[in-house]
Amino acid sequence: MYELAILARGGVLLTVWAVAAGWPRGRLARRLRRDGWQGICRGAWAVPGKEVDWRVRATALQLLRPELVCSHGTAARLHRIELLSGAVAPAFLDFTAPATSRSTHDALIRIRSTSSLTDKDCAIRRGLRVTTPARTVGDLIRSCGSREEAVVAADSALARRAVGGVRREPLVRYEDLAAELAVPRPGGPRARAWLCLTEPASGSPAESVARLRIRDAALFPESQPLLRTAEGRALRPDFLFREAGLAVEVEGYAFHGTRRAHERDVARFNELQSCPEVRRVLRFTARDVFSRPDHVIATIRSALTAMRAPAPK
Repeated sequence: MYELAILARGGVLLTVWAVAAGWPRGRLARRLRRDGWQGICRGAWAVPGKEVDWRVRATALQLLRPELVCSHGTAARLHRIELLSGAVAPAFLDFTAPATSRSTHDALIRIRSTSSLTDKDCAIRRGLRVTTPARTVGDLIRSCGSREEAVVAADSALARRAVGGVRREPLVRYEDLAAELAVPRPGGPRARAWLCLTEPASGSPAESVARLRIRDAALFPESQPLLRTAEGRALRPDFLFREAGLAVEVEGYAFHGTRRAHERDVARFNELQSCPEVRRVLRFTARDVFSRPDHVIATIRSALTAMRAPAPK
């Protein structure tokens, strides 16, 4: 019989592999438990000492059921597409499978059946079979419960960003998303309307939501315009009301990656004020945007009114 560690792939061992190699089922289970192997799910084990995180679980499930394709929230994590839930680990693993695939009774797995998933819709990402970025964002937008969730996901995929400490290029073009959403599927009309609200220049989920809130208030600043400081350094404020000279910045390290990145954003405050186009800078936290949107809008309106009023004689 082969040693169990030799049979494992990527730190995962399937019971069927060990049985096929000659291990009796009863003796196998006792040996695995004695040696510290960890049960991932029925029929799959992780090598001793390996952290059984969501990727290991997804790997085991795909080894057990090759027809499963990581999709929706799980695909977003693999592609480093930010979601409105931020860094909160999802409770479920999301998969898409052919309509003929068998169902599952695992409460921590969501499997969506489809007859429209082709090889062109799939890719390999970080060792897992996953829906492409365009299909992933299309699925997310079509199934999103809110406009904010949809736009945050699309903005992230369209943007050049640092996500989870990894800087990546844009994952998809607007034209690719438009083509994906043109395919007749449930949720398509609403998804196409939300796609029109995206902005590839958006820098974070909080900024995407702030832009939507500001638009809802019938205010239309420029997003990420190119400005230059007095020393000639290029800067892009999150929003600029050019006529009034009001720049608006959305801060918050939770959505900018790290505390150091947050500190760099704060340091931009003084530099922004040296730009000729800027007379005043307003700064809001991500918590302001998500929890106090009325306060954000009222503050912006008040500043615009004060800056546009004629100076007293």
